[in-house]
Amino acid sequence: MAERSTLTRPDLAQRLFDSMTRSVIGKSEAVELVLTGFLAGSHVLLEDMPGTGKTLLAKSLARSFNGTFKRIQFTSDIMPSDITGNSVFNLKNSEFEFIPGPIFSNIVLADEINRATPRSQSSLLEVMEENQVTVDGVTHKLERPFFVIATQNPLESYGTFPLPESQLDRFVLSFSMGYPGAAEEAQILRLHRENTRQNQSRSLDERLEAVVDAQDLRQAQQAVSEVVLSDEIEHFLLAIIQATREDSRFALGGSTRSAVAFLRALQAYAWIKGRSYVTPDDIKYLAPFVLNHRVALHQPARRPEKIALIQDLVQSVYQQLNR
Repeated sequence: MAERSTLTRPDLAQRLFDSMTRSVIGKSEAVELVLTGFLAGSHVLLEDMPGTGKTLLAKSLARSFNGTFKRIQFTSDIMPSDITGNSVFNLKNSEFEFIPGPIFSNIVLADEINRATPRSQSSLLEVMEENQVTVDGVTHKLERPFFVIATQNPLESYGTFPLPESQLDRFVLSFSMGYPGAAEEAQILRLHRENTRQNQSRSLDERLEAVVDAQDLRQAQQAVSEVVLSDEIEHFLLAIIQATREDSRFALGGSTRSAVAFLRALQAYAWIKGRSYVTPDDIKYLAPFVLNHRVALHQPARRPEKIALIQDLVQSVYQQLNR
């Protein structure tokens, strides 16, 4: 029987948050959202410009529990076997042996995922949903925790393949980190100058030490499911999903999987906040991050416009339920 962690809920979440924000400067909300997706046992999609700290964010999370990290650069010629691994014939024993691909890591950064062909994108589907890879009819389990942070550049469309709805639904949250503020950017420059002056060969994330272990995180992910949703909160959640299907401004509403993902994200977020219950404010806050990549408008719209519509819909539903 596995030994139970002695870390309390606020202690574990705070340790992770404090560790990651030592290297990811000025992005406390992004860190909190990544931890929400991670502890929800799902995956997140970052839609952002290059150089905003996405790789650093992923590496810092892996460092915080001494987990394995791999970055997969998606390109138009990447093959599914480059991601999942393949079977190689061993001349010594005359047998095929499975060589695991980079997806066999605790934290995987799937960089510019929309540059890969749909065939290669789909190789992630089974892995993200089932935590396993099937090659040549043989299933290989992945070690938990397993977390994919996928990225795509929202401003570049040439040579890209939009992610299908079936794959977008695998991400519990979608958000943008954005550029740091002037004060935070100045702090980043100071840290890098000091790093160079002291002849530090290791980057900021490499100097982080583990503050929890994998067993702590597995237990935390299990504990998240114990967070309570009252009947009123559940009704609010389902009313929002239903409204996205009925509102004429939306061409595609939220799926049943959207509701399940929303529930799990709410539980994880409340757990991080040290609560055993979900509040209406949790729903209002997380709704844009849960639904932005799951709903579609009749006309293409930028992220801020779409988020504004979702927020308007959520507020409208809330007011109707509280008349």
